[in-house]
Parts: sequence; C-alpha cells; structure tokens
Amino acid sequence: MLPAMFTMKCPSCRKTHVFIHRSMFPMNQLVELKEECEVCGQKFKSERNNGGGINYALTMILFFLNLCWYWPIFGLSYKDKSVWYYLLTSTVVVLIAQPYLMRLSRMIYLYLYVGFGNSRRVTIDEKKS
Repeated sequence: MLPAMFTMKCPSCRKTHVFIHRSMFPMNQLVELKEECEVCGQKFKSERNNGGGINYALTMILFFLNLCWYWPIFGLSYKDKSVWYYLLTSTVVVLIAQPYLMRLSRMIYLYLYVGFGNSRRVTIDEKKS
C-alpha cells in the first residue's frame, strides 16, 4: 500500500496514476485529479476531496522532523539567533517540499476513504442485463 501511495497510484487497483499530470509542473495544475481510474473505474473526485487538513498536519510534521536534525547539529538557544535560523531553515525546507506534500495529502485522503479492490469496472455485458 505505501509504495502505491507514494507513487500516486489508484487506491483501489494500485495500477494507474491518479493525477492528470505525472510531473509537478505546471504548478497551477499540480493537484488536478483524473475523473476516474482507467482500470477499475474508481471515481477520484468528490466535493470534500481537498486534503487541506492533512496537508497542514504533514507541514507540521515536517517542521518537527527538521527540529530533530537541526537541534543536534546546530543547537537551539533563546540567547542567540539560532531559533530564528531554525525557523528560516524549516520554512525553506517546507516551501521546497510543499508541492509534493500537497499531492501526498490528496493521496492520503484518497487512501483513507477508498478501500483496496472497492470498485470494479462495469462491463458492457453487465450493463445490458
């Protein structure tokens, strides 16, 4: 499940890509989802599918992880400006990682609400009957 989620594959069949553009660029179309999966027919778009809260949580986790490597190497103290250097460094890291975090938050949202093998494509024979 985790490799499929990090490579942005369908949560139901884990075979096709979820986003229209596989690249992060152009940035204005970064999080545009396909309507449905070509293999299993799982619908990706919904009204509440924004992942904004998950994106906020991932950003805060990244700030904490930055603290875990920054503190042992450089140290933090309120007496000098090291706290401001940490905040500046963490902000730059989060801004660089933000496009990927936006996509990852969308994928986490999909994987939470769509189960593996949940949907199946309706064939032409099944539509007739």
